[in-house]
Amino acid sequence: MGDKVTEVEQHGIAPIPPEEQTSRPRDLFRMAFGGANTFATIILGTLPIAFGLSFRAAVAATVAGVVVGALVLSPMSLFGPLTRTNNAVSSGAHFGVVGRCVGSFLSLLTAITFFAISVWVSGDAVAGAAQRLFGFDGGEVLRGVAYGVIAIATLVVCIYGYRFMLLVNRVAVVLGTAIMLLGIIAYGGTFDPGFAGTGTYALGGFWPTWILAALTTMANPISFGAFLGDWTRYIPARHSRRSLLAAPFLAQVATLLPFGFGIATATLVADPADYITGLTAISPLWYAIPLIVVALIGGLSTGTTSLYGTGLDFSSIFVKLSRVQATLLIGSLSVVFIFVGNFVLDMVSSINAFATLIVLCTSPWMVIMMIGFVLRRGFYDPDDLQVFNQGRKGGRYWFTRGVNWRAMAAWIPATTLGLLTANTPMIAGPLKDVAGGVDISMVVTLCTAAIAYPVLVKLFPEPREVYRPGSAAEPAPGPDLEPQPQSAA
Repeated sequence: MGDKVTEVEQHGIAPIPPEEQTSRPRDLFRMAFGGANTFATIILGTLPIAFGLSFRAAVAATVAGVVVGALVLSPMSLFGPLTRTNNAVSSGAHFGVVGRCVGSFLSLLTAITFFAISVWVSGDAVAGAAQRLFGFDGGEVLRGVAYGVIAIATLVVCIYGYRFMLLVNRVAVVLGTAIMLLGIIAYGGTFDPGFAGTGTYALGGFWPTWILAALTTMANPISFGAFLGDWTRYIPARHSRRSLLAAPFLAQVATLLPFGFGIATATLVADPADYITGLTAISPLWYAIPLIVVALIGGLSTGTTSLYGTGLDFSSIFVKLSRVQATLLIGSLSVVFIFVGNFVLDMVSSINAFATLIVLCTSPWMVIMMIGFVLRRGFYDPDDLQVFNQGRKGGRYWFTRGVNWRAMAAWIPATTLGLLTANTPMIAGPLKDVAGGVDISMVVTLCTAAIAYPVLVKLFPEPREVYRPGSAAEPAPGPDLEPQPQSAA
């Protein structure tokens, strides 16, 4: 039987027993949509307006970013049912059981970013609503207390684990959607779809700024790439690939609701860069309490979906830490970032910088995983994926000292070229003007990974044991392609 909601989850990253794979693709939809149907996504929706775009241009950039990001994300749902573990560990099949630490780094980057966003916006919403309802201006003290309470609540949910998270996200999907739709009544009388923008573009011109907005939006679906396996490992492999692909794609398309809420309401506030304060100031009094509810529930939903997976993964790298201990460690580091980012640095700029890093570092990693899935024809050995976690050496995915240099030789240049061509307010590479100021970093990083990895595999075939025995993809036998025996570390 699976864990109850009120029991602390005992599973780490070891393969989930088949009898406990009781979830369905609809649960994946709930987790992915619930984790994004929140104030964190609303905040990302406000950024195109803060960058200076008109309402219509902001909508177009957002739709483009969401759809492209969802298409890149969807195949990442295919690994968990087969490997019965999370995507970072699954990536060991392609990056090597030691090289899969790249995925762990990416999950850490994403977790800190989105946990910080969720706690930050939820805390500011609570503080702003308290001032509006009771006329109480607690200043930075109230905000700090709100951050702490929400962070602790998020950590508690993560510690209880997957079943508790699923319950929270079921509530978040329904409640968050209802409250945002209620916003049509709250703000409909003052909203102007003809909003022409601030007149000042963040990058000086329309197209560079529009691309910046699309890439920032794309960070939302891309951010789930490292985490889908946290949930799909509970789904049995008998479910069709079509349903597994559809669930995260439709979940991301559904996030156009919170994105749209953010875009529309950002046109109403006095300063889009200070969105939370401005929103609570213009909200009708009767809508202030629903705003607090969606902020709190949404903060829990976003924070848990990102933090849970990272705690889970780091418990496999630092084997002396349990899942609970690793979660507490990563959560504490994230809280430090929240306070430094909000009270010392510019939080909006910090988020934009981290969003850029997420897109440019995670998307080529995902592309290599997808190409590897196709080349391997969905064949994975769950036991050999656990070699590094169990302190062993050898196995199908040992490659060269635990690292598949072919995947690394594709990912590192792809990420590097992406950063070199990036053009954002916080991250601007030396090649940012190569296309007239238009940010082509996403195209560069995806194309580099998509070309380099299969070419390297063709020129330097991977060991034959990583392929399904007897498959057409299996290379011809050779003395350098024999399986490597396992031995104790």
